[in-house]
Amino acid sequence: DFIIHTPHNLANTLTFPEVLHQAGYTTFGTGKWHNQPASFARAFTCGAKIFFGGMSDHLKVQVNDFDPTGAYPKEKRYVGHRFSSELFTEVTIEFLREYDGDGPFLAYVPYTAPHDPRMAPVDYKQMYDPANIPVPKNFMPEHPFDNGEMKIRDEKLAPWPRTPEIVQRHIADYYGMITHLDHQIGKILDALEETRHADNTIIVFAGDNGLAVGQHGLMGKQNLYDHSIRVPLIITGPGIPEGKKTDALCYLLDLFPTLCDLIGLPIPETVEGQSLTPVIMGEKQKVRDSLFFAHKGIQRALRNDRYKLIEYTIEGTRTTQLFDMADDPWEIDDLSADPNYSNHLTRLREEMIRWQKELNDPMLRL
Repeated sequence: DFIIHTPHNLANTLTFPEVLHQAGYTTFGTGKWHNQPASFARAFTCGAKIFFGGMSDHLKVQVNDFDPTGAYPKEKRYVGHRFSSELFTEVTIEFLREYDGDGPFLAYVPYTAPHDPRMAPVDYKQMYDPANIPVPKNFMPEHPFDNGEMKIRDEKLAPWPRTPEIVQRHIADYYGMITHLDHQIGKILDALEETRHADNTIIVFAGDNGLAVGQHGLMGKQNLYDHSIRVPLIITGPGIPEGKKTDALCYLLDLFPTLCDLIGLPIPETVEGQSLTPVIMGEKQKVRDSLFFAHKGIQRALRNDRYKLIEYTIEGTRTTQLFDMADDPWEIDDLSADPNYSNHLTRLREEMIRWQKELNDPMLRL
């Protein structure tokens, strides 16, 4: 048995829950499904309080009950009766307590928090004093250039120029929502212990792309800095080494083949991820030499073990950034114009082009 917590479906031709369903697992789903109802119906055998959407008022989440027909008509949606994180936690605990099958199960619990609107319950909202929260090292009143996303909703959540006080208030609210979410996850883990599933359960905790909340003068996540593309990933369970940390590069889509490996299921041919099992078990230091990132037709990035290259193309204007992630993890000092780093810049651009060719990227520049 195991639980997967990740905010989005792993987008492959055959989804991970479908693979488990076909292998005889009971597959339970709740919370955010930012895909169509038809794909949810293919993947899950049961569920509750399902939210088909991207974001909403956390006290007015429009949800569906599980529909065995897979239709999920909009007219049957209704407002959940409590804060989103509590709503999804409650039905997951009910599933764990009521499950009486002999076979294994998947519980997929993708929360909408801490996505804005930042509206933590009162006790949690008051938990952090903005005045005591340090301003991020890479705080900027404004982003140094147009990254192509200056006018979107996320960037309108605070006025320009950003001020330390406004950023501290937003971070305090963000921390409140995260702490509330942490407590809800703790309740699910307690329920696993209570129902005696904890010892034979693989638990995966992963995060959505992070909000900048003042870093680099940005508020949203529509960028390729580490504060927005580097996400939490924790895996625990039987046979998995305790307390081990790794800096190995990976994508969240690598979870699909990794979990297939860990539970002994064949990896479907359509899966594009790389199994992290050799890294988890200490057999290899890494399974990827680099990562390629893309945001719309305006931003591209290439990351290797040490450096990150970000290229922007905004209305025909090209802007380049190069960061030494070992010496400058806050991505403050742009080295792209430094002649001492010209060889690194060239190598990263060559690797980016390799990725773009492999993925048929329409933004490829030769």
